[in-house]
Amino acid sequence: MSDLVFPEGFKWGVATSSYQIEGAWQEDGKGLSIWDEFTHTPDHIYAGDNGDVACDSYHRLDEDIALLKELGVSCYRFSISWPRIFPTGRGEVNPAGLAYYTRLVDRLLENNIEPFCTIYHWDLPAALQAEGGFENRATIDAYTEYAETLFKHFDGKIKYWTTFNEPWCISFLSNYMGIQAPGKKDLQTALDVAHHVLVAHGKTVQLFRNGGYGGEIGYAPNVTWIEQYSECQEDVEAARRQNAWFIEWFMDPVFKGRYPENLLDWFAGKNARPPVLDGDMATIAQPIDFIGINYYSGNLGKYEAGRGLMDCANFDEGYKRTDFKWAIYPEGLHRALRYIQQSYGDIPIYITENGAHYDVPISADGKIRDYKRIDYYKYHLLQLHRLLADGLDLRGYIAWSFMDNLEWAEGYRIKFGLVHVDFNTLQRTKKESFYWYKKVIANNWLNLTGPENSFIEE
Repeated sequence: MSDLVFPEGFKWGVATSSYQIEGAWQEDGKGLSIWDEFTHTPDHIYAGDNGDVACDSYHRLDEDIALLKELGVSCYRFSISWPRIFPTGRGEVNPAGLAYYTRLVDRLLENNIEPFCTIYHWDLPAALQAEGGFENRATIDAYTEYAETLFKHFDGKIKYWTTFNEPWCISFLSNYMGIQAPGKKDLQTALDVAHHVLVAHGKTVQLFRNGGYGGEIGYAPNVTWIEQYSECQEDVEAARRQNAWFIEWFMDPVFKGRYPENLLDWFAGKNARPPVLDGDMATIAQPIDFIGINYYSGNLGKYEAGRGLMDCANFDEGYKRTDFKWAIYPEGLHRALRYIQQSYGDIPIYITENGAHYDVPISADGKIRDYKRIDYYKYHLLQLHRLLADGLDLRGYIAWSFMDNLEWAEGYRIKFGLVHVDFNTLQRTKKESFYWYKKVIANNWLNLTGPENSFIEE
C-alpha cells in the first residue's frame, strides 16, 4: 500500500517565531530584545543580517494568513514577542503589542486555523538580560507575569500553549557555546539558565492549572539521536551522554522530578551543577498535557577525549545531507520518540518542528522545485506513521517552517520555508513543497510514490 493514512483529527500545521518573521523591531511601543542587541553587534550574525524587517509579517499579517488558509493547515504554531507585551519585561502592558496578537489570533480563528502559541521563543527583553536574564531567579517571576497576562487575555481563544521552545538552545547553545543570544560561554551560566527555565516552566503550568484556563499546556524541547559508533564501551557511553544532554536533562526533571545522575556527575566533574533550591524539582514536575518535539538531524557518536562537552565526536559519513550539511536521519526521529515513550510513558506528542534547508532558486517559469525538501518531509512522516501504527500517542505534525526567515545566527542564507521570501521585495512565492504538503493535509495521508526521490538517488 503506497498511501499511509493518518488518524482522523490528526493536526497538520506549520511553525514560525516572532523575531524570525515579524520585523517592526521598534514600532508600536515594542522594547528591545536580546536578539535585537545580538544582531546589531558586529560579527555575531552571518553577513550582518538582522530581524529589523525580516519577513515583515507584522505588516503583512492578512497576506500570510491567506497563505496559511490556502495551505489548509489545521493549526499554526507562532510565538509571541515578550518585549511587544512588556517592553522592559515586566510592569505596564503595551496595548499595541497585545492588539497585534489579538488580531492574529482572531484572523486565525476566522479561518478555522487553531492557534498553537509558544510563549517564549528566545526573544527575552533586553532590560531583563541587563539584570542577568535567566541566570537571575527574578526573571522567573517576570516570565510568569508575562505568561499569566497572555492566559487571561486569550482564554477561550488559544487552546494550545507551549511554555518554552528548545530549552537546550536557550541554555547551552546560547550561554555555553555562545552561538546565539546573549552569546555567553560559561558552563555554570548555562546550567543556571537551564534550571531557571525549567522552574519557570513548572510555575507557569501551576499558574495555568490554578487559574482554570481552558486548553492544554506543554513545552517543546529539541532532540537529536546519536547512535553509538561501535560496541566499544567508551563509544556507547559517549553516545548515551550526548543523547542524555538533549533528552534526559530537560525531560527527567519534568517527568521524573530529578536530573539524570550520569550528567550530574559529569557536570560536577567540571565544577558545575544546577542551582537547585528546596521545592524546585517538585515545581518543575507539574503534569503537562503534551510534549512538543523538535527534530532535525542525528548521527553517529564516537568517544574522543576533549571533543565537545560530552567527549563525543559526531560522525555522519554515509548519510545524505541537507544544504546546511545536516545529516538526513529519519530513523533517528523514530528512535528518539520510541526512547521518549519508553522512558516517560504515553504522554501525547506533537512534532512541533521538523524541516530542512535547501537553497533552490526560482526557475524561469516561476517555480521553485525543492524536491529534496519534499523527500525530507516524506521520509520523516513515514517514520511517524510507523510509530502511530505501533501505538505512539502522536497528535500532530508541525513543519518548520511556513516561510523562509531569519535563521538566527545564520541570517537569511538558510532557507527552511515552504514559502520563498525575497528579502529585497518581500514577495512571497509558494514552493513545490507547499503544494505537496497541501495535498498531504487535504487527504490526511502520505503517498510514497511520485517523482520526488532526489536525495535517495544521489
